[in-house]
Amino acid sequence: MSKVEFKNKVAPLRRNLKFKLAKEDADSWNPAGIHFTQFMNTLSIFFPAGEKFFIDSVHNYRDKISDPQLTKDVKSFIAQEALHTREHLAYNQALIEAGFPVDRYMSQVEALLKFAQKVTPKSVQLAVTISLEHLTASLGHVLLVEPKIMEGSEKGFMNIWLWHAMEEIEHKGVAYDVWNDVMASNPLRYPIRVGINILTHTVFWSLVIPFHLGLVNKSGKLFEIKGWSKCMNYLWGVPGALRKISIEMLDYFRPGFHPWQQDNRALLDNLDQFAEDVTKEYQQATA
Repeated sequence: MSKVEFKNKVAPLRRNLKFKLAKEDADSWNPAGIHFTQFMNTLSIFFPAGEKFFIDSVHNYRDKISDPQLTKDVKSFIAQEALHTREHLAYNQALIEAGFPVDRYMSQVEALLKFAQKVTPKSVQLAVTISLEHLTASLGHVLLVEPKIMEGSEKGFMNIWLWHAMEEIEHKGVAYDVWNDVMASNPLRYPIRVGINILTHTVFWSLVIPFHLGLVNKSGKLFEIKGWSKCMNYLWGVPGALRKISIEMLDYFRPGFHPWQQDNRALLDNLDQFAEDVTKEYQQATA
């Protein structure tokens, strides 16, 4: 195998966007209902500590990257992830102000990732990063190609998810290119990559499920069958967000895998215009 089999197809750009998020909309911003809204909110819990972990994992190898373009892409990757962290902290604060135990859940995620940084090699931390970057980019793809998922949502919450989705796609190959670059001579890079992927998903979803249940319970809808049915349909039926990423999740196990083998650059065609529109909307909302 060559040192870098495949490269990021897009040069990521830093976009300093902000979003107006009202606590009053915290569990009702998506018309699919409280159960699905709280699933999306649950994902947001992981981003502040998770994005910082991603930044640190890539930054660990900043002096070992051999490709000048990749060095530039890493700087943009870090800038994007830092802004995602900032905005999801604001998002999560709206949930906290609405009375949801998001601060407690965030502390648990942060403690887990700090422990992982303390006890695991840097290569394992980078393997965790590329595993979760593939997940977030795949979820971002579904959000963009299935407009029903966000259709009719409150504008601020919808925009933060669409922005995050597009930028996750834009930089989806950067951490993976770092992995290929710095792990090229390691004969164990494939078993490490797939083994850590299995472990990462096991831990991640074992946290998502109880956090989601906790948020729905706080909304007083834990035993509402109709709400759960609609949520499961959105996740596994139609439009089926999780069902539709299943193939991409399995594709990760191929020895020659690279995120940009799914070339979805067309989904970014309106990204700059979207960013301009969001900036204007935020300025008007906060004037």
